[in-house]
Amino acid sequence: MKFIQKLVSFNSKKDDKFYNELKNIIGFKPKSLEYYQVAFTHRSAKKVDEKGNPINYERLEFLGDAMLGAVIASYLYKKVPSGNEGYLTQMRSKVVSREHLNELGKELDLLQFIESNVSSTKFGENVHGNIFEALIGAIYLDRGYKYCHKFISKRVIKPHVDIPKLEGKITSYKSLLIEWCQKQKKQFKFDVYEDTGNDKLKHFSVKLYVDDKLVSKGRATSKKKAEEIASKRAYYAFRKQMKK
Repeated sequence: MKFIQKLVSFNSKKDDKFYNELKNIIGFKPKSLEYYQVAFTHRSAKKVDEKGNPINYERLEFLGDAMLGAVIASYLYKKVPSGNEGYLTQMRSKVVSREHLNELGKELDLLQFIESNVSSTKFGENVHGNIFEALIGAIYLDRGYKYCHKFISKRVIKPHVDIPKLEGKITSYKSLLIEWCQKQKKQFKFDVYEDTGNDKLKHFSVKLYVDDKLVSKGRATSKKKAEEIASKRAYYAFRKQMKK
């Protein structure tokens, strides 16, 4: 704990502001601000401890991911006694999907606290979810499981976990489309190419062909996202056929 105190420091006024804003977000008083300061430290800040180990949110992100998964798994286990292992796993995946975590991070405006040596415009979309998980990790280390559970219940379960809605939620249009094509014995192909254009960030474009016919396109900052966008558009184009 001492090395964090030495390397992560704020002046008293900024400390007070951070403390008050953090308290409003998590819903209770933090004991040790140091954990939360680390949770909002980006690797570009290049902070290290006395042994040269990096200090940034990535380790807390790992811990927060595990705690979030455990709390959601426990909730689903109790809430849906008839659900088998496959069902519960699928439902948990929908709650803790990267897309949903990014939305939660944006909802709480966590990016405002990040300490970094690069512009926030250069961050990928997933930074929002990563920080949200790091915050959960910080809460666990600071206040323990009880308060960690309290935060997840308030910010994730109560406002966002609706079992019937989750059952009908599609988490991967690409997987759904591929499964349908395979069942219908249709050929599909994702034609991916770099398409940066005038954008500062690298972009990729995708053309999706089904039975050699172009059915949709997608463009995003990663190949995976571009494929998912194209797949979602294809899903709506084939929706009536897929529901038969």
